[in-house]
Amino acid sequence: MASRTLTRAAVAGLAAVALLGSAACGSGFDDNSGETAQSNGPANLQILIGSSGDAETKAVQDAAAKWASGSGNTATVTPAQDLTQQLGQALAGGTPPDVFYVDASRFADYASVGALEPYGDKISNNGDFYESLRTTFTYNGKLYCAPKDFSTLALQINTDLWAKAGLTDADIPTTWDQLTATAQKIKAKGQVPLALGDTRDRIGAFLVQNGGWLMSEDGTRPTADTPENVAALQYVKDLLTKGLAQYPKQLDAGWSGEAFGKGKAVMTIEGNWIKGALQNDFPNVKYKVVPLPAGPKGQGTLSFTQCWGIAAKSKYKEQAIKFVEAMTSGEQQMAFAKAFGVMPSRESVREQYTSAFPNDKPFIDGAAFAQGPVNAPKMDSVLRDLEAGLQGLATGDPKTILANFDKNATAALGG
Repeated sequence: MASRTLTRAAVAGLAAVALLGSAACGSGFDDNSGETAQSNGPANLQILIGSSGDAETKAVQDAAAKWASGSGNTATVTPAQDLTQQLGQALAGGTPPDVFYVDASRFADYASVGALEPYGDKISNNGDFYESLRTTFTYNGKLYCAPKDFSTLALQINTDLWAKAGLTDADIPTTWDQLTATAQKIKAKGQVPLALGDTRDRIGAFLVQNGGWLMSEDGTRPTADTPENVAALQYVKDLLTKGLAQYPKQLDAGWSGEAFGKGKAVMTIEGNWIKGALQNDFPNVKYKVVPLPAGPKGQGTLSFTQCWGIAAKSKYKEQAIKFVEAMTSGEQQMAFAKAFGVMPSRESVREQYTSAFPNDKPFIDGAAFAQGPVNAPKMDSVLRDLEAGLQGLATGDPKTILANFDKNATAALGG
């Protein structure tokens, strides 16, 4: 998990620079005069995915083969070795796949240079996608692409360690004050209360719970340095300095799920991907999942999602849209959920999902109050600087960290 994140971060800048640079040099991503001629005949769709493993690859290949055989087209699904790098190079080189996974954290980079076909309004019943996911993939007022699936953060509790600390269900924290009180009880018993990832993708949830976030909803201006965000970051700093929360590196772990699996912390904050990781690496850990504690302004979590991107330069756009339509049907999304553990992006299959996976209800319930990633282009270096500040939060100044983000983001956005 951690190593994948690092790899993505390392190559993201290279791919984005290649993509943005080529657009600036006149490759014509957003030059409508160079509209790609469309083919109405049978399509040979090339589909590039960032697969989580063999189960996902097989599920998508099977679904694509079923669609192709029923529609008279062909569809070749290729799992990328490194999606960000390969996609960036293909887009920059003018030879993109027709359909591809687009991570929410990269979406604005691709949309801002005209690399994506804004087809979202052509997908039937697109209002059925969770609103937070539609917002994530909207740029300049247009829904660009159909959300593929999503994850949210919740609180995991090691039930054996919980009992060992003398706690009951009455101690499950539903507010920040209760989180502090419960963590103090755990610490008093000589255990580490909370393993917390040292990134915006975990700590950011606290900003949302206090009514704040890093960017405006339309992605045009930074909003980090506010009293709400400063108070949220100060709360996290207090957890760290009082020993009520620790970063994974303090627990000799690569990520919070590893620290939790090793029994080094009683609680952690992770997404539903932790289920597979614990089954694989720590199958004997007994745990339960509950919603994240609400902050002063209410409940909040973060969402992580991808969409089915269609290349603006594809010559099979209509066929590609029909392919995405098939991949995002409720029935197909449930098949994917059962095959490799993702949560469907359509609200209409929510009850089906929670019936099949009752323990994951806190994750899917989070869609109602989830915040997507920073949705602005050219933010890689800005976000890396923020991460460095958060890693030093225990000895840092929350207001300074947030003010630096605003300053750097404003510069990156050209203003």
